[in-house]
Amino acid sequence: MSRAGLIALLFGVAVGPSVGGCGGDSGLAPGSPFAIEVASVSLGERAGFGESDLPGIVLGPPRGGGLTQGSLDTLSLGVGGSIVVELGVTVVDGQGTDFIVFENAFQFGGTDIFAEPGFVSVSEDGEVFTEFPCDPESSERLGCAGVAPVFANADENDIDPTNPATAGGDAFDLASIGVTRARFVRIVDAGISGGFGTDNAGFDLDAVAVVHGE
Repeated sequence: MSRAGLIALLFGVAVGPSVGGCGGDSGLAPGSPFAIEVASVSLGERAGFGESDLPGIVLGPPRGGGLTQGSLDTLSLGVGGSIVVELGVTVVDGQGTDFIVFENAFQFGGTDIFAEPGFVSVSEDGEVFTEFPCDPESSERLGCAGVAPVFANADENDIDPTNPATAGGDAFDLASIGVTRARFVRIVDAGISGGFGTDNAGFDLDAVAVVHGE
């Protein structure tokens, strides 16, 4: 994981079993530009950080840690783990970025980024998904989530999490995969980051925000 993983390890967060899905009242109504429900979760090896706070920990706006610090407001998917979230509005293809995925990547050693990439795919019905091309082994990791630091934090600043110019996170354009509408977002850990502890491996999801929606 990131710096957040190291902190979690020090605090001894318990490891939980993999789960198939999550219910519970998110407190977010349809119409919210964020994920409002967890449709399914399949945690991989050495996952569990944040699991006790499901579903709320991945719903609503991001709580990013900024350029040099990974947020603790995340769910660690574990190696090869996955999650599907339903959005409060339907993402539609607009000009440029249509939605943003927020992880907890951070900068270290000057300009290097500690990233735990994940594959992102979208669906209108929650059944048939179309994936964004992503090469997690490349230096740019184009098309992957979990690469860019997150600046928007609902508790600490007024940065608009739906503004890709300032929010941080990883931006996705539906047009790049020939999709016009989506209601569900699936993220699958790329399996190349083992983390630093027993429960914080893999992609760490903070939030998903809709830029163009209806």
